[in-house]
Amino acid sequence: MKKETQKNTRLVSLDALRGFDMFWIMSGEHIIHALAEATHIPLLEWMSEQLHHTAWNGITFYDMIFPLFLFIAGVSMPFSMQKKVADASVEAPYQLPYSTKVPLYLSMIKRTVILLFLGVVVNGLFKWNGYEQTRIASVLGRIGLAWFFAGIIYLNFSTIKQLYAFVFLLVGYFLAMKYVPVPGFGAGVLTKEGSLESYVDRLLLPGRLHSIVHDPEGILSTIPAIGTAMLGVFTATFLKMDIKFSDYKKVGFMVLAGLVLIGIGLLWDNSFPINKRLWSSSFVCFVGGFSILFFALFYLVIDLWKWQTWALPFVWIGSNSILIYMAAEGLVNFGYTANFLFGGLIGHAPTLWQPVFTASSITLTQLLLLYILYKKKVFLKI
Repeated sequence: MKKETQKNTRLVSLDALRGFDMFWIMSGEHIIHALAEATHIPLLEWMSEQLHHTAWNGITFYDMIFPLFLFIAGVSMPFSMQKKVADASVEAPYQLPYSTKVPLYLSMIKRTVILLFLGVVVNGLFKWNGYEQTRIASVLGRIGLAWFFAGIIYLNFSTIKQLYAFVFLLVGYFLAMKYVPVPGFGAGVLTKEGSLESYVDRLLLPGRLHSIVHDPEGILSTIPAIGTAMLGVFTATFLKMDIKFSDYKKVGFMVLAGLVLIGIGLLWDNSFPINKRLWSSSFVCFVGGFSILFFALFYLVIDLWKWQTWALPFVWIGSNSILIYMAAEGLVNFGYTANFLFGGLIGHAPTLWQPVFTASSITLTQLLLLYILYKKKVFLKI
């Protein structure tokens, strides 16, 4: 962790969207669940249902949280690399000389290795349960790997070739999953036990798998996840383009692109079901479309209309997203701290509402920490 000294040139909407995304993981979901249980209001009950993963095929809002975060990492890439390499003699990163790219490669490798390590830490590396009981695949690991390979493509190919690579990744994954036979199951069996993705994980992934026979952050499904990050890169590239479009027209084109991708995902769902655990190609398109719509909305409201005050708590979260993710995943007991600060007061509330106030107190405790870190300009940088 370090204190940031340079002026932050990132889009405010990007940090806010990252924070909005992370809010649901860190504790926001529990508030909705508690409210739904206390009130039985249909809208809140529907929201509570949306804050659970689907069992296999299908999609909920909760299934979108992880890919949205990866999409945001892709959006950040062109902006962050622009700050690292200021070379007016080139128009695109792939035109940079090799000697200029080497430090970028080394920085990317370092970041990926750190995320892989932190992912295993979150999975319980230091519980010392033995190698076979340690899960190697992780959310942070997938973010690191998908972001890394998307970055390699971004740095070495023109935009049109990046688009070709994106299509190749999704179509290639689809063909492999549909037509490569799995011993004992055959080809195209898209189940937890019989899919090619699960078979590759059982064959090659060391340590413990998430679901014994399958891991949702496994080896093969990382390939289409690269496509999710690339959609973020495409969005940022379009936003940065020096074309005779107003910012509002760019928002309009982003909305159109998002709707087209959602349509492609729905069509593809007929032959390759939308499935987060397999990170199916239809899932990449469907969720990628919604990710673009979310970004377009946040960009319009926060960066163009300058309505920013409401989003400040999300900015605090988004500025330290990796830190709060690791803390909320079990490294810090926010429940204990919240109970110490607010438990006595909550104990006087009606029994029905105590779970709501308890969940809200945990969120408030987390926000207080993130606010202090933000005001002190202390951020976990990887």
